Amino acid sequence: MLSHISKKIVLVGTGGTIAGSAARADDNLGYRAGQLGVEQLLAAIPGAACGPCEVVTEQLAQLDSKDMSFAVWRQLALRCAHWLGRDEVQGVIITHGTDTLEETAFFLQSVLPVELLSGKPLVLTCAMRPASARVPDGPQNLSDAFALALDPRARGVMAVCAGRIHGAAQVQKVHPYRLDAFDSGDAGPMGFIEEGLVRWVNPPVCSESVPVQPAGARGRVICGVEPEVTLLEWLQLSTRWPRVEIVMNYAGASGSMVDAMLAHASHDPLRGLVVAATGNGSLHQDLEAALLRAQAAGIRVLLATRCAYGRVLPRTDAAFPDSCGLAPVKARVALLLELALAKPQPR
Repeated sequence: MLSHISKKIVLVGTGGTIAGSAARADDNLGYRAGQLGVEQLLAAIPGAACGPCEVVTEQLAQLDSKDMSFAVWRQLALRCAHWLGRDEVQGVIITHGTDTLEETAFFLQSVLPVELLSGKPLVLTCAMRPASARVPDGPQNLSDAFALALDPRARGVMAVCAGRIHGAAQVQKVHPYRLDAFDSGDAGPMGFIEEGLVRWVNPPVCSESVPVQPAGARGRVICGVEPEVTLLEWLQLSTRWPRVEIVMNYAGASGSMVDAMLAHASHDPLRGLVVAATGNGSLHQDLEAALLRAQAAGIRVLLATRCAYGRVLPRTDAAFPDSCGLAPVKARVALLLELALAKPQPR
């Protein structure tokens, strides 16, 4: 580290395939995620990729992102808020597994105050091959993340993978194996990283750097109700999270799963349900009947679509509110945060 350098990039490790290792270099499937530390990941990229900044590393977790937990989310949000709030920090990079990267990105965008993100980037990056692979993709993705974090136009929560820049609200994993596994749906990528340079096609601007959540103010609540505490303050006070589940519509879908969750929720009360509906929010009649029973019992029900592109178009006669374009997994994040602030649960 060079003490005379004033600007810093903070690199936070959480594990994932990018830090994964297998017994053989030709094994891209039978690896264990989260085996390498963030310092080892940093050592695998050229020093020039970090630019004229000092790099501060922090190992927050070493897990497979399929096992991402609320506890890690809470810690990650608080650490990101700490680093982004420091004047000498230019940006934060998080190494993350691909499986739940889109949920973590949206969660961080939702809970971090806009004043922390309007002028600084928070970049998530990942890999589809373990670090032990003959040709790992992690080092290039991490180098691209530094290029993005150092770009003067970068701000807000973004993800970079295979040279593409995605916004937190749009990014979604669309392929289980190929290196270019992420997509931004109808919106398209924000830009591209090419030979260490950022080429923006949908660049962030100060007023739009952090897309607005459905019908609410960022960092507070989704439904428009103004609570006494912000989401970040709530995270500092509580480790309890409202239970929100996802159910899917399909041919022959029944309401048995919904009814079972309602019947066995005494120890961990169900607070919300997100439905990955078919098409434009269509539901099997049996599933719809069960969801109506749940709604009558006080459970919040939110309607999303299982389609990869497009959104549920709202109808005046709809039995359930729609997710305002959010994919089911992100609609779940939005709903659990709304419910958390609607009834704060102190530790």
